[in-house]
Amino acid sequence: MADPSLHHYHHVQPIKEIAIDYTPEACTHCPVSNSITLTFDDRGGARWRSTTRFLYGTFTSLIQCPKGNTSGLNFNIYLSSLEGDKSQDEIDFEFLGKDKTIVQTNYFTTGTGNREQIHDLGFDCSDGFHEYTIKWSPDSIEWVIDGKVVRKTDKKEGEGFPEKPMFLYASVWDASYIGEARWTGPYIGSDAPYVCLYKDIQVPVNTVVDSSCDS
Repeated sequence: MADPSLHHYHHVQPIKEIAIDYTPEACTHCPVSNSITLTFDDRGGARWRSTTRFLYGTFTSLIQCPKGNTSGLNFNIYLSSLEGDKSQDEIDFEFLGKDKTIVQTNYFTTGTGNREQIHDLGFDCSDGFHEYTIKWSPDSIEWVIDGKVVRKTDKKEGEGFPEKPMFLYASVWDASYIGEARWTGPYIGSDAPYVCLYKDIQVPVNTVVDSSCDS
C-alpha cells in the first residue's frame, strides 16, 4: 500500500513560465496551449528550463521527437540542480539521435553519473506524442513512459541519491563530439531543421523551493 504521506509530492500543475538558456529564437513557448517547441538548425539548438527549482515531485510531458535523420543529436527532458555545475544532481530521459526506438535513463549525484540504462520504446519517438514522466521522492525515482514504469531506483544507504532541489530542463543539441560519435551517432543534418515538440507539461504543485538561478 502506498504511503499516504508521499501523495503531496505528486500533485501537478501546468508549467506557467520558462527561462530559455540559449538561442531564444529557436524556442517558442505558448502558455495558453501549454506547449513548447525547440528547433535545431544552423543556429544550433536551444534549452529551456523551469523558472523554479523543486525538491521532489512528478514531472511529465507529452513529447514528439524530431523527424528525419537525427543522427548526432540529443533531445531530452531532465531534472538538474543547475546545468553547468560540476557537482549537480540530475535525473534524465535522453533520446539518442542515431536510434529513435530507444531512450536512455540516467541519474547523477554531486556530479557523478554512470548509471545509464537503455530502454526499447516499442515505437519510433518521432511518430507521435508519447508521455514521459519522472517521479522523484525522497526514497525512490521512477521513469514512466505512457503510464508504464520502465525503471525504478530506490535510495540505498551508503549510495548516492539525488537530494538537491532541481529545475526541469529540456534541450536539443549536437552530441556527436562525445565518444567519437559513438553515443548519438555522427551529425548528418540532412533533414534540418529538426523540431522537438513538448505539450501538456506538468510540474509539482507543493514542492517549489525558490525562483532564483545562480547561473
